[in-house]
Amino acid sequence: MAMEPRQPITDQETLIERRRELQALDAAFRELRRTTGGVPRVRSKGLLAFSGAAGLGKTALVTEARARAVAHKFTVLSGRGSETEQGSAFRVVRQLMQPSLARMDEAELRVFLGSWYDTVAAVLGLEATGPAPAPDPTGVREGLDWVMTRLTMKKAPVVLILDDLHWTDPESLSWLTSFAPRVEDLPLLIVVTYRPDELPPEAGEFRTLLADHGNRPHNLALLTPEGVAQIVRHEIGEAAGDRFCKECWSATGGSPFETVELAIGLGERALGGTDHDLPTMRELAAAIKGPGLIERLERLGTATVRFAQTAAVLGSPFAPELAAAIAVLGDEAAAEAIEKLRAARILKDGHGHEGELEFVHPLIATTIYRSIRTGFRTGLHNTAAQAVLAAGYGPAKAARHLLEVPCEDRPETVTCLREAARAYLRAGATDAARRLLTRALQEPPPPEDRAAVLHELACATFLIEPTATVRHLRQALAQPHVDPDLRASIVYRLTTAMAHTDQLAEAVNVAAEEARKATNPRVKLRMQADQFVWSMVRPDDHDSPTRSRTLARLAEQLPGRSLEERYILGLRAWDAALRGEPRETSLAYADKALHGGMSWTDENRGFEVPLSVALVYMYGDQPRRAEELFSKGIAECVAKGWHGSHLAFGQTIAGYVHYRRGSLAEAEDAVREGLRIADKVDGVVAAQWFGVSILIKTLLARGRVAEARDFADGHHFGATPVNAVIYPDPRTVYAELLLAEGKHAEAAQLLSAVGEWLDGRGWRNPAWCPWQLRLATALAPTAPGEAVAHAEEAVRRAREFGAASAVGQALHTLAEVTGGPSAVDLYAQAVEQLEQSPAAYELARAQIGHGAALSLAGRLQEAAERLYQGLEGAVHCGAGALAARAREELSAAGLRPLPLRYAHVETLTAAELRTAELTVQGHAVGVVAKELHLTEQGVRQLLSSVYRKLGTDAGGLAGFLETRHRARP
Repeated sequence: MAMEPRQPITDQETLIERRRELQALDAAFRELRRTTGGVPRVRSKGLLAFSGAAGLGKTALVTEARARAVAHKFTVLSGRGSETEQGSAFRVVRQLMQPSLARMDEAELRVFLGSWYDTVAAVLGLEATGPAPAPDPTGVREGLDWVMTRLTMKKAPVVLILDDLHWTDPESLSWLTSFAPRVEDLPLLIVVTYRPDELPPEAGEFRTLLADHGNRPHNLALLTPEGVAQIVRHEIGEAAGDRFCKECWSATGGSPFETVELAIGLGERALGGTDHDLPTMRELAAAIKGPGLIERLERLGTATVRFAQTAAVLGSPFAPELAAAIAVLGDEAAAEAIEKLRAARILKDGHGHEGELEFVHPLIATTIYRSIRTGFRTGLHNTAAQAVLAAGYGPAKAARHLLEVPCEDRPETVTCLREAARAYLRAGATDAARRLLTRALQEPPPPEDRAAVLHELACATFLIEPTATVRHLRQALAQPHVDPDLRASIVYRLTTAMAHTDQLAEAVNVAAEEARKATNPRVKLRMQADQFVWSMVRPDDHDSPTRSRTLARLAEQLPGRSLEERYILGLRAWDAALRGEPRETSLAYADKALHGGMSWTDENRGFEVPLSVALVYMYGDQPRRAEELFSKGIAECVAKGWHGSHLAFGQTIAGYVHYRRGSLAEAEDAVREGLRIADKVDGVVAAQWFGVSILIKTLLARGRVAEARDFADGHHFGATPVNAVIYPDPRTVYAELLLAEGKHAEAAQLLSAVGEWLDGRGWRNPAWCPWQLRLATALAPTAPGEAVAHAEEAVRRAREFGAASAVGQALHTLAEVTGGPSAVDLYAQAVEQLEQSPAAYELARAQIGHGAALSLAGRLQEAAERLYQGLEGAVHCGAGALAARAREELSAAGLRPLPLRYAHVETLTAAELRTAELTVQGHAVGVVAKELHLTEQGVRQLLSSVYRKLGTDAGGLAGFLETRHRARP
């Protein structure tokens, strides 16, 4: 009969000389208790950390924290790092969250997790419905934040306890570090313990978190001789001698773990604590850890040793049935081994699933694991991998063991590692997937699978090591007999990685070479599309006009039936807009490209073409259509769990669409949100440049020049060259900032260089880049003749493109640089054009400029009307400085600004709707005026309001009305 396990010393008695730490716990619990409606009133901090070397009592302190939290009727969520399972992505996150979620049925889970279900399903071990999306790391973090916040509010107050944080898997540690600052606003306390000297390199942000938030850890100290004596005498009696107790302190070094284990051993031997007992005491102390522990274990028998070694390989906690199967022990032998190990205080019942076991202390598990002979340990891992798969624990659990097994050219190993890597990618754990796929390549895979494995590895490394991605994909392309569709995906990802690593020219060359070699027409079109995409992004493409002609000829032949054809058509639409071809051409190609659908989240195609197609509508005076496409694209990203670079691009450039409509406050909010997202994602430089350009342009429109300058300097804007095509063009935007500061000469020099670059590429559309307009403004004080020439050329180019907003802006600048009596008519033409567009801010600018010119000409009544119109438009747009200028002009003319006459609403009035309907039916302005009993000028003003409210020009009215009628019941 095996010995019954010795009852441990009570938790309170193991916490000798831990009064300071216990007081900190109690204080934190008191703060957590003070809640109003589940929200803390006052919190000094929400993170409590205890640090110390192995054996200093961190686990005992955690056990006491758990007990006190339960006594307070707090909800406790707990997890523990494992030395042998650090490579298991999100293992600790699952420990923390799964128990609470496991109590919910499928319907409850759906309601509880809401739209985040599919994003976090793979992370939390839930079953996703339909094709499982592959969320990006940012989306996973935000999804886990949502889950933990919901759990906290449902079960408040909550104490989250994490022991052995130094062994936490990197993915869980990264999430915890990003989430921890939020807990001060939640009824949640985080308690962690760790060994400071064993924190992994990726714990740098955690160290910073502790320093920045006043959460300096409580460093646990060794026990004093008096503390050791107290523990020993509690166990064997007060008669234990001072010298004996002092020798116990020397033998254990003051380690609480060793002291408690020694005291229990002394009690089991019924020692009295005399000098005569010192040799036995030293023998017991030596058997607590290291070689002594292994000798003690070996005395328990071969079967028990094998079970303990298997348990160490599996890691805590573990299922005893699984350990018995791996150790090849029958039920009776396994039960006997477990009882012996319990009695020897090596194993104990786990805190997780019922029936699980764990080691009494991590030191014991580490000592046993490291004592196993290398060859035998490898064999145990190999057997464990097979047993784990057979038991239904899944490839990810098995893969952890396969990483410890030498390469043996086994296809089944490669299959398991690839399946586990796919599961990790579905959970956004790219680094964990990278480790498994690297090992799969080393196995190695069968020759016919090598290209696919390299491709999968490249997908895993793209966000964390793009240079390695390029290397892997080049190797994949070099493999023989690669499937055409796989090859196309490899090329797309290779060229994308090259673009992200400042190798745009090489990306173009790779795509061109693959297009030349492709024999499959569909694949050839894909390669050509990639070539055109990166050529357009490349700032130093000297063959741009030739490529445009090639693209135009190719697009003319395509009906748009396949997705490959539609991508070419979308690129043709974008190129036509850049070149300033008639907007009807670019809009027609855009419509054709979208017929049949175009996803923003196709992992093998990217979002560049759908985004560019959406912007064709913006430049073509149909920004409402662009907004619809951006909303759809952003919703796609969110649904797929992509909360990183894609969402950052979508938000920032959607802000640009708002800017073009004149919704400046909405533009600023959207761009700042995009920049906030981009700042959270490593390596999203392009999205930041887009966002910085758009925000500076928006701030200038709102009259906040000093703020724009501070923002530009903070991002080194204007000083750092950008090796990609960004819109709005950063150099042109920086020149606009210089002009706002009165630095005309610097602006002129910069804009001349921009013009030379764009004309060399054949990109002549002032709607896309108004460099000529800004250059005219810069030259006006010193070279008025040149200024007028540039403005006139811009007007000609704008008329060729045909968008009323572009023509109106060009005429406005021409009026400004022309001056004198001639300017009045030019201003009137500018207003007339802009009234036919949705560009509300530019219309307000032109109206105020026209009003000022009319005032100078002495036509005060007409000036007042124009200035009032411009003032209302500026206020509605959120352009404070422009509104102030209108008031100044009114005051200078002896006119008093009136209250705004019209409320700013987005819905059409009955008169506006009827005007729109009659216009779509093809009636001339005079006919509409007669029908509605209005003047022709009144009809034009109603139509202008319609265009601004709907975000479209006359060309988009029919589509809006058709959609409106379909939506009506």
